[in-house]
Amino acid sequence: MRLSDLRGRHVAVWGAGREGRAAVIAIAAHGPADLVAVDDSANFLTLPWEGPLAAAAPLVTGEDGFARLAAADIVVRSPGVPNTHPWMVELRRRAVPVTQGSALWMADHADRTVGVTGSKGKSTTSSLISHLLTAMDRPNVFGGNIGVPLLDLPEAELYVLELSSYQCADLTDSPRVAVVTALFPEHLDAHGGEREYYRDKLNLLAHGPHTVVVNGADPRLALELGDRAAVRAGSPDTTHVASGPDGAPWFHLRDTPLFPRAVLPLVGRHNEGNLCVALAVLDALGVDVVARKDSLAIAVAEFQGLAHRLTEIPDPSGLTFVDDTLATSPYAAMHAIDAYEGRPLTVIVGGTDRGLDYTPLRDHLAERDITVIGIPDSGPRIVEALAGLPAVRTEIAEDLVAAVGLARKLTPAGGVVLLSPAAPSYGRFRNFEHRSEVFAQAVADTAR
Repeated sequence: MRLSDLRGRHVAVWGAGREGRAAVIAIAAHGPADLVAVDDSANFLTLPWEGPLAAAAPLVTGEDGFARLAAADIVVRSPGVPNTHPWMVELRRRAVPVTQGSALWMADHADRTVGVTGSKGKSTTSSLISHLLTAMDRPNVFGGNIGVPLLDLPEAELYVLELSSYQCADLTDSPRVAVVTALFPEHLDAHGGEREYYRDKLNLLAHGPHTVVVNGADPRLALELGDRAAVRAGSPDTTHVASGPDGAPWFHLRDTPLFPRAVLPLVGRHNEGNLCVALAVLDALGVDVVARKDSLAIAVAEFQGLAHRLTEIPDPSGLTFVDDTLATSPYAAMHAIDAYEGRPLTVIVGGTDRGLDYTPLRDHLAERDITVIGIPDSGPRIVEALAGLPAVRTEIAEDLVAAVGLARKLTPAGGVVLLSPAAPSYGRFRNFEHRSEVFAQAVADTAR
């Protein structure tokens, strides 16, 4: 289904956030017979619905919203509306068509798109792909889950998109190059279970992509893909890290050394894998990676990383504060913790409690000397899961600001204070950017 197919139809947009607003403006331009917006969240952080938005579509809130959804020819849900929402269950029982702005956009742009998803690494990998393509004289527009709704993107010859599992779920067209960076249990409350999450995530690959590129080192992803044809980055027959001419680790394309691992300014083994995936995508798009390896090395060295992914905040105390607010699962937090192995470490965890199993985090920290501070809502449950580990010290703080102050007292000189919450930001913050702002401000306010 395309945006043009909504002309003359009765359309309900479900969600009044960034994605819902973009959908209303885009759909209104295509002449629907009727357009209404529905917001059932009753969230005090929701921005005002006024001006052109209110003129294009009245906003219906609360229980009255379901009647408007059920009466629509098409419901366009925002990614934040979970598959398990009771209204979604009932709409599907009634066979009301439900789609998303991302699916409407992809139907018109799939052949010009690189789409990147994954339980971890999608933000950094999509950013790397866009950055390196630009450096290789392949201009592109970057957007998606990273903060720019697809329906707000300008027309372009090439797109690089970061796509969440929610956005992938309703796609009926795959991008030309479909990329998956990792798979582990995430967002289970929204998808209905682990199998449903993998199904929705891998729906990115289900509709005829020209090329599939995956992280070949991820065991669960390999299991889910089986013998499906794919470029498996990290394998010797494509891009990978191996000993180079000087004996140090180098990035390679098959047997050809490209540049040293030390060129990449991002910490952690997982970021090596992210760059391998990005280089494999460039290779698949026809970039001569070997001939342009020197230019690629310069571009890699200049890559700044994401503002909310292992971003270090300068502090006069000698402590290193690190914003990793995009780490919304225990597995992501484990990668972040590993990136600072060998230094005294305090990690702040907690956020929206989606009922995740934190046993993997407990197992990962079994031999680790570390301090963990839990904040609402899930922080106390994470701390409880770590009980009894001999070298793990745990504390509870009332909120993120209090946790920063406590971390200053508990972290030895030269140590690291890492915000890697292993949980999303929703409920107590507008979004992940808001959580980062609060963290950075708390660091500044408590600096000596």
